[in-house]
Amino acid sequence: MNTQPQKVPFGYEPPIDREKGTLIYYDTFEQTTEEELDLALEAAVARSFAKFVLYPIHEETAKRMSKEPVSPYYKREKLLREWEPERGRIAIAIDGWEGKRKKYTPIDSALRHLTETLPAPHFLLVTPQTANQFASFASFEEWIVKIRLLMSSEPSRLHPRLEQNRHRWDLMERSD
Repeated sequence: MNTQPQKVPFGYEPPIDREKGTLIYYDTFEQTTEEELDLALEAAVARSFAKFVLYPIHEETAKRMSKEPVSPYYKREKLLREWEPERGRIAIAIDGWEGKRKKYTPIDSALRHLTETLPAPHFLLVTPQTANQFASFASFEEWIVKIRLLMSSEPSRLHPRLEQNRHRWDLMERSD
């Protein structure tokens, strides 16, 4: 620690760091369009996040979460890299941890990895179907106090745990 006195001009106020936290877009990105990605990016900028992370899940994880077939991980990651805009407004990253594992990764392990490596607070952007699935897991109660959910659209039905924790999730605003 520096013990030397420092001089600052009269009236100096340190700059306020407005950008904080991370928005993590957790999805297969199989059905996701560029417009939806742009809306997610706009939401990250509007909420002043320091970082926007795209987290494509591996096809083994997708098979266990839903019965819908998905294309190979590397193809979906390539499409995300092609979309990834060169904008200076916010740091955008594609987390390839699940692609390196090349196997089923429970959402608990993924969230543990993400919360340990990315700056807090953590917001998880998910589809309503994924949110309902996540709420059905036993570990949901443990995770909902550590992260906040941001849903891409209004769910047709809510899991009782989502209803109980309504104050911990929000809908993504759409700019028209």
